[in-house]
Amino acid sequence: MRGERHQATKEALFYHQIDKGVQCDLCPHYCHMGDGQYGICLSRVNRGGKLISEVYGLPCALNIDPIEKKPLFHFLPASQCLSIATTGCNLSCKNCQNYTISQDKVNEAASEVMLPQKVVETALDEQCPSIAYTYTEPLTFYEYTKDISILAHQNNIRNVIVSAGYINSQPLEELIPYIDAANIDLKSFDNDLYKRLNGATLQPVLDTLKMLLNKGVWLEITNLLIPTLNDSDEMLRNMCTWFVDNGFADCPLHFSRFFPMYRLENIPVTPLQTLLKAYDIAKDCGMKYVYLGNVSEVEGDNTYCPKCNTLLIHRRGFTVLANQLVDGHCCHCGEKIAGVWR
Repeated sequence: MRGERHQATKEALFYHQIDKGVQCDLCPHYCHMGDGQYGICLSRVNRGGKLISEVYGLPCALNIDPIEKKPLFHFLPASQCLSIATTGCNLSCKNCQNYTISQDKVNEAASEVMLPQKVVETALDEQCPSIAYTYTEPLTFYEYTKDISILAHQNNIRNVIVSAGYINSQPLEELIPYIDAANIDLKSFDNDLYKRLNGATLQPVLDTLKMLLNKGVWLEITNLLIPTLNDSDEMLRNMCTWFVDNGFADCPLHFSRFFPMYRLENIPVTPLQTLLKAYDIAKDCGMKYVYLGNVSEVEGDNTYCPKCNTLLIHRRGFTVLANQLVDGHCCHCGEKIAGVWR
């Protein structure tokens, strides 16, 4: 259906009328849109004074993935999730690996109509215990995410958001009751760098992390290490100290290797030594579960007991080779391992 409109568009939540248009209140951009204008996310548009979600019911990607790919290492390990995305994003990351869909409008990508009921039916047919809203930014296709999530819970299916976390507090609070787990991509721990590389600001993301944690959503955090930009010892130590001081010590932290991409093709691959340094800093600051992603030289994706260092979950890539947890506890010393295991 490339280039075609469809009947599944829906009036957006969280906006109000202003002079000569509407203001979107979903995220901290607070986009002002005259008639026919799109917000930064390219998925919400002013049509005759109504803010419309043009991506509702129109996914551009639908796949079955291992939950470890999100990455979520402490949430239903070795299970499969139905992954879904629409076009659009409210960030403009210069290293975006999904820029061909995140920076497009709905009529610029191949999609097909798939309303929430059909998404949930697909998850049931494929025996997926969870649905992941991922690849682009699920908080910009908010209405679609929320409607699917409500139906999913009614059918005993769990919901996962893989997000940059750039959203206002009221929309997030209304979505949280239907979200079981989240991986939030914290781009850096510097506001100026957020503005320059991602077209966003830092504080709203930290606020999202705090709300998810306080509301009991299982939370894991990803930090992509980009050489010379967000990988300094000082920034990493400040970030990890903030995590521990604010109650995130039990949240798995995934340091991910950068590869040249999109508008950052001139920056080299993250050296292994940088990833190992980040691991040591995080552990030294008190983070209990630290992982290294996109790395083949070392086994950076295994889960160890933070008390006795016993290998509990042995992974290779996104595959679980062995799981020695006993009812969520270390098989050797009995330490409780934070996570959602059943």
